[in-house]
Amino acid sequence: MFFMQKSNVMFRDYESFGYITDNRNFGYKKADNDKDDIGDKILSESGAVFLSALDKKPKNINEIAKKIKKKYTDIDIRIIKKDASDFYNMLEHDGFIVSGKTANECKEKDWKFSYKKYEPKVVNVDDSNGIIHVTKSTQDFLGEFFNDEPQLTSIHLEITSKCNERCIHCYIPHERKCNNINPDFVYTILKQCRDMNLLHVTISGGEPLLHENFCDFLRKCKEYDFSVNVLSNLTLLNDQIIKEMKAYPLLCVQVSLYSMNSKIHDSITQIDGSYEKTKKSIMKLIENDIPLQISCPILKQNKNSYKDVENWANKHNIHVGSDYLIIGRFDHTVQNLNNRLSISEVKGVINDLIVNDPEYIRKMESEVENKKNTSENDFVCNICHSSICISDIGNVYPCAGWQDYVVGDANKTPLKEIWNNSEKIKYLRNLRRKDFPKCIQCSEKEFCTMCMVRNANENPKGDPLSVNEFYCNVVKLNKEMITGWKRTTN
Repeated sequence: MFFMQKSNVMFRDYESFGYITDNRNFGYKKADNDKDDIGDKILSESGAVFLSALDKKPKNINEIAKKIKKKYTDIDIRIIKKDASDFYNMLEHDGFIVSGKTANECKEKDWKFSYKKYEPKVVNVDDSNGIIHVTKSTQDFLGEFFNDEPQLTSIHLEITSKCNERCIHCYIPHERKCNNINPDFVYTILKQCRDMNLLHVTISGGEPLLHENFCDFLRKCKEYDFSVNVLSNLTLLNDQIIKEMKAYPLLCVQVSLYSMNSKIHDSITQIDGSYEKTKKSIMKLIENDIPLQISCPILKQNKNSYKDVENWANKHNIHVGSDYLIIGRFDHTVQNLNNRLSISEVKGVINDLIVNDPEYIRKMESEVENKKNTSENDFVCNICHSSICISDIGNVYPCAGWQDYVVGDANKTPLKEIWNNSEKIKYLRNLRRKDFPKCIQCSEKEFCTMCMVRNANENPKGDPLSVNEFYCNVVKLNKEMITGWKRTTN
């Protein structure tokens, strides 16, 4: 019998226990599933040993048992084979591994993304042999084990600041886009991330496909078993890159498509022909079953045509996200905000969402209900609690877009030391909702998602505590329209 870890599963060994998860925490809605995520599990020390004997290629149970035998030298190998087989069969029911009478059968049963077929539901079963902890939830166990100390699980790595487009709404001034990251620095950072048991990497730019070592970086991420997203305009996609993306496989590629009208799209990127190149590359990804998300920021230029992008994406079974709230540039120049929707234009978009998307009201109601339980001592947001960003020159900052708030220099200081000891990171982690007294007292606070980068980028002094009135007005508008709609429909 052959066994292997599924290709969409990640395992991390903490010696005294193991952690196994799919990549749902970092991805977008998949085209081929029915919202049944596998989830994650805590494995005991012996369970971690058993799972460590597997990888992403099929192995015969005899080979596996010999590897486990090196750890348990006093146990008869026949007992090891039986216990391992029982354990793997249980994890197969849970959706984490696959088995087969041959290596090829094992590979055929592995998870494969497709725009055409649907993955069967996973039937979860309880553990009966004590290898998996079931007394606590996964997050409760991890929180207790790490004494609630923040654990880095995801990084956003900007491998270049160069870009071949000139998007009018970009939060990075184009004159700042001039540098490629040093490849050796990338490998050093990825190695540090692997040593910290990191799970996910987002590769972006600028335009990441401009970096000549892009495919090499993908291969290194695969070697370290990271879940990977790529943010790209796809205008430079070629057969070699597609081959590497398929070999990975990637969690997702995110690309911006602003309109199905080429003139509107190209007016936003300020590059003639960019629409045709991006659309053609999107179709290539679909043909090759590479997971994709389309991002469609809603600006003054495409406010009347963004729905065409949504309709086109839905026909191709692609998840599309539309956002009507672009942020200011990180250097506090706000020329890009000339393209942002006015409050009256935002009202039109929200009205369309309420009328055309049944999930919008349900989602807002759920978020409002959850926020009723928040207190003044709750965190403002999750920045620096599980993720961090690293720029092309090695600056470390809290989240994408907040590039002038440098919390460390990864060229000079190991990432783990920055994560644990940076005074700026400690400051952000110590902020609570009570540090925003205006927000605590606000009657619309249950409809608001507080965001410090929005505050900082649009404040001349970069102050994250200076509440941005534009977003306050949007929140107020959201509340008025949703509550008004509910009154008219009840």
